[in-house]
Amino acid sequence: MKSTLNAMALLRLSVLGPLASRDHLNRGELKAIIKQLATQTYHIPNSKRVYLSEKTIERWYYRWKAKGIDGLISNTRADKDTCQLSPEIQAMILACKKDNPARSIQTIIHFLEATGKVQKEALSRSTVHRLLQKNKLSTRVVDAVEKIERRAFESEFVGDLWFGDVMHGPVIQTEQGRRKVYLVTVMDDASRLACHSAFCLDETAVSIEFVLKEALLKRGLPKKLLVDNGPAYRSESLQNVCARLKIRLIYSKPYEPESKGKLERWHKTVRDQFLTELDVRAVHHIDELNARWWVWLEKKYHQTPHTSLIDVALNHQSPLARFQQDLLKIQPLGEIAKKLDDYFYHRIKRVIKKDATVSYEGCLFEVPFEFVGETVYLVVDAPTQTAKYIESLQHEWLGLAHPLDKLANNHRTRHRPSTLNNIHQTTKTFLVEELYQQNNHQLNTTGEK
Repeated sequence: MKSTLNAMALLRLSVLGPLASRDHLNRGELKAIIKQLATQTYHIPNSKRVYLSEKTIERWYYRWKAKGIDGLISNTRADKDTCQLSPEIQAMILACKKDNPARSIQTIIHFLEATGKVQKEALSRSTVHRLLQKNKLSTRVVDAVEKIERRAFESEFVGDLWFGDVMHGPVIQTEQGRRKVYLVTVMDDASRLACHSAFCLDETAVSIEFVLKEALLKRGLPKKLLVDNGPAYRSESLQNVCARLKIRLIYSKPYEPESKGKLERWHKTVRDQFLTELDVRAVHHIDELNARWWVWLEKKYHQTPHTSLIDVALNHQSPLARFQQDLLKIQPLGEIAKKLDDYFYHRIKRVIKKDATVSYEGCLFEVPFEFVGETVYLVVDAPTQTAKYIESLQHEWLGLAHPLDKLANNHRTRHRPSTLNNIHQTTKTFLVEELYQQNNHQLNTTGEK
């Protein structure tokens, strides 16, 4: 036995504790214990993984049975730090990388194949990567002379900061044919909990606001919302929503994806754990996709301990447990919940036509006739493409908007302004008096004759 044991050997021995302490195992007992050990979480040095597979634990067990603690020490490869490539090929690879540090490994391989230095598919990516890594040339981007100072940060309480972002998803079958979908997510910074997340058929402001509204109903009001610089997040409607709800809207700096590192890590988790296991051929509607997504989100992601969430006892917490820890810190919607839809209505300037109608998305809506010719705000529910009411430019409520029904208008009584009736009555009286005076004049003329 070696005098000094590394941390990995000690970890493996601690994992095998229930097996290593047994002198004899009954039939079938080994498999049952290994299966139970595979369900537990472990703190693995230099790794983000927290689970071990049954095959890994079984392999460690038989190595311990054969060689004791020495069998649990990782053996160093005999060919470590050696390269089987010829010195000429190594020199060409290093020269290609030094000439342009942004070149990828695949580009370097294609260059060597095109020049005839190596046969096609004879040079593996891993071999080139090890050579570049050994010579400290594995990075694709040259470090800037003046680096931006970055610090890892985390909000103190749940609801202090939310993130919003969109991830491009797979192509699925829908009622309108095959369509690409987009995963819109609003995430809490302190707990890494997805306040709400849904697959949408586009990445417009309407889809983003829909997900945000659901997040508010489920998780309360945040203090700040950090979003991307895309046009959907720059929309006037989203800015109005956050301003009216007193949510501070913050935009990340362009070309600095590091500011959204937690969301980038979240997107990687989604791709690795959900999308890789998804059979898109079995999905025939976006509602089916979201149903599967929400089951995985609530049963798997929210329940799994997160390596960056540590409680006072130094145990890893799940996003849901961390969120529930600060329930008293969350600002509830209160009375806002009753009229939350109104906060998300869009307002569009329109001039009311002579027939008291306004248009929206190719449809006509009737409004009160007395505002004909005036410029107003048409308040609409964008997801349903329905007009609700009109407001003045000072945001004063003026009246409801109804879909135009031309057939019903055939039997509708028209209301005329009172001034018009007075004009008609005055005209009628004037004509009667003029006719009376003409008749009197004719009688007087006849009498004189």
